[in-house]
Amino acid sequence: MSRRKLGPLAVLSVVREVRRGAGDERPLSVAGARELVPVLARELREGGEASAVVEGRLEDVAVLVWVGAPDEAALRTADRADVPIIAVADADGLPYVLASDVVHVPAGQGFPVQEIAAAIARRLGEDGTALASRLPVLRPAVCAQLIKSFSRKNGLISAAVFIPGVDMPLLTLNQIRLVLRIALAHGEEVDGQRAFELLGVVGIGFALRAAARELLDVIPVAGWAIKGAIAYAGTMAVGEAAVRYFDARTSGDGAVRSRT
Repeated sequence: MSRRKLGPLAVLSVVREVRRGAGDERPLSVAGARELVPVLARELREGGEASAVVEGRLEDVAVLVWVGAPDEAALRTADRADVPIIAVADADGLPYVLASDVVHVPAGQGFPVQEIAAAIARRLGEDGTALASRLPVLRPAVCAQLIKSFSRKNGLISAAVFIPGVDMPLLTLNQIRLVLRIALAHGEEVDGQRAFELLGVVGIGFALRAAARELLDVIPVAGWAIKGAIAYAGTMAVGEAAVRYFDARTSGDGAVRSRT
């Protein structure tokens, strides 16, 4: 059986798809305790675009980070506006906030910014890409979440598809989506030409997928589970390579990429 090949039109289609869904362009809002809001907002803006973080807004924002004691009326307003809420508090049980979206901070301690960033990334998923491009503090967590999400998708696809080769274009397109989203999270412009330049990064996954196909010939039963694990690991490798690549570009360009 001949294997399906991935053509340039499919790649360009993914580029258009990713550009249309580049993430929520609205800012992040910090609200809550009056004395704490400016402190946390300043830490989240560190090295990024000042306008990407607003203070006190409960509606028309990508995500609300609530700090301090809960205000049920304010949290209800955000919830009714379909704004995802992350709470930074010293206890659970906040109204309109999922337990998994609470970052615990004992009274008197500083803000665990990386934990807050990780909670934002988990809550927003792929929609966090635009914020990551404007706020470097969020970028590692958003990229890590993207890698985890796409690796899981590819692992499931590879384990579920039983016809050899049929999963190849699906896995590769997902890896291209992942690399392009990581590029956007680093503030890179994404177009057709750029996508083809990045295919070298995606190529890391091909050797692992080839190994998975060979395993099916040797262990046809357990091989399906191994095939899924290798697709997962291959996509992780692609994502991590893309992060290193774009981190190096961002470091090399310095503040040029910061849009203040």
